[in-house]
Amino acid sequence: MTGAERFDVIVVGAGIAGSLVAKELGARGWRILVLEAGVGDTDGSPAVDADRFRAAAMKVPGSALAPNPLVPSPDVPDLTGLPGGGYRAAGYLVQNGRLPYASGYLRVNGGTGTAWTGLTPRMHPEDFRTGAFGYGRDWPIGYGDLEPYYRAAERELGVAGDPAEQRDHVGLPWPDGYAYPHPPVPPSHLDRMLAERLDGRHARDPAHPHPTPLRVVGTPQARNTAATEEHGPVCEGSASCIPVCPTGAKYTPLRTQARWAPGVTLRTRAVAARIVAGPGGRVTGVEYQRYDDPAGPSRPVRHTARAATVVLAAHAIENARLLLASGLANSSDQVGRNLMDHPVLLTWGLLPRPTGPYRGPGSTSGLEGFRFGPARAARAPFRIEIGNWGWNWAVGPPSLDVAELLRHGDPAGGGRGLFGPALRRAAGERIGRQFALQFELEQSADPANRVTLDPGPPDPLGRPRPRLTYDLSDHVKEGIAAARTVSEQIFALLGAEDHSRYAPGPAHPGWYRYRGRSYVYRGAGHGGGTHIMGDSPADSVVDGWQRCWDHPGLYAVGCGSMPSLGTSNPTLTMAAITLRSAEQIHRDLSARRAAARPPASGAHPGPATPEETRTP
Repeated sequence: MTGAERFDVIVVGAGIAGSLVAKELGARGWRILVLEAGVGDTDGSPAVDADRFRAAAMKVPGSALAPNPLVPSPDVPDLTGLPGGGYRAAGYLVQNGRLPYASGYLRVNGGTGTAWTGLTPRMHPEDFRTGAFGYGRDWPIGYGDLEPYYRAAERELGVAGDPAEQRDHVGLPWPDGYAYPHPPVPPSHLDRMLAERLDGRHARDPAHPHPTPLRVVGTPQARNTAATEEHGPVCEGSASCIPVCPTGAKYTPLRTQARWAPGVTLRTRAVAARIVAGPGGRVTGVEYQRYDDPAGPSRPVRHTARAATVVLAAHAIENARLLLASGLANSSDQVGRNLMDHPVLLTWGLLPRPTGPYRGPGSTSGLEGFRFGPARAARAPFRIEIGNWGWNWAVGPPSLDVAELLRHGDPAGGGRGLFGPALRRAAGERIGRQFALQFELEQSADPANRVTLDPGPPDPLGRPRPRLTYDLSDHVKEGIAAARTVSEQIFALLGAEDHSRYAPGPAHPGWYRYRGRSYVYRGAGHGGGTHIMGDSPADSVVDGWQRCWDHPGLYAVGCGSMPSLGTSNPTLTMAAITLRSAEQIHRDLSARRAAARPPASGAHPGPATPEETRTP
């Protein structure tokens, strides 16, 4: 083990949360060390990354990255459905739940923020108090506490959107005169088609006695619609921005890292192994392992970095694993518990007219009316994303349709294989009418869904692998059933052919039956809840500022702190709570520095200010 370096703050993880913490604290003059397990975001060349993605057998977010066998990233191909139901899990994560945790994440510089969808809706005010509807856990803070930090996060990420539309059709409170940093991303051709047929119509929710109005609403997203010096080039509407944005218009943490102060040090290939705490519980530093070439033989070297403040900003699963491996912050027995995601029900079909698929980002609009209201007491609320990329997520890329036409042709035409102009016409007619709806459902905090340390073979660096126990509650399954019923009504209003199919098999590890019907859910990649935020150290890991109750100087930030996820993509809320916590970390650091100085002659230390007290 090498000698210890000293910093003011050590940040574990260089994703969105970690990059924001480092930027905010570095700008205030603190010396920051950022430890990142991965090598880098990509090879640094969009063309190389795009070529790797095109060559991959399965098009998933990690397909653009060079393999790193020492620090593997969990991904969708790690799960396989079994013919009669059930699943088999391989890869980095060990799973023993009734149903699989179906999401992955990227262990690279920038984290999953290097390949995310870029969607940045705010949570609804109701989402912070689900206990009022008889389920889940309430936040110790509310929408009003976060609202100024939502605005700060939207500035940092360069969000495009229409606040009037979000106020009128989502019910979000806004300060007078507020405008997003960028005007909204234009609606896709498919968005306009659906708005023409659905706006002003209604669908019946089985959990609600009154019909729910339908309206297509634009989705805020961290994409530049105008080129700026701060946020970079403009979005050109490419359909390849997951994982590689060809213009750099979509936000990634590398944009924030480019604005780090000189006092911020990034150390990649540095895997945090243990948080070190003194006899009184105060953290004193982090032990970590460095490795050399991820593609070749490597003997990791253990190092120690010292700091009186440590901020865990890795993925929710990784933060929990590190706390458990360190034996810290778990007096409440909640570390690793309450693992959440957004289970996704996909429905897909063919519209009577061409939809113009594969134009623009993956989703530019959605249907918001099922996110809130009294029905959420009986079933999980959901948000409906309109998918611009055909059946890509539901079935696979267009090449599968072409291969099917080559082998079997159009069933209506006798089933003979097609070639040449006939193949081109048939592929255009079929692919050109595809569309999909993506129902993202809230999953409430459940202590039985959890991360523990697996006692079996360790990961390639000798550390315990995360073991996941996961299931869907009846509340979520009722929401999925309601979503399917709503989808059928929407398809009928559109005059669409419904091609949705839910059967057990290799491509459907998330298959299950509920009340006599088959369903398949996917994972949205929105892990949260494993170091949950609360009002009391008896039943939570961190307080409203994301400070660990048990250990002065230790913070766990990000989606793992969130007591609920609502139905919105969590990145913007994660950024908002992180920026809020960064202010408190600065206050805590300043108070500790002031307390360490001897008082001036004739002076005495004053009482703590309200900002320095523990209660948020």
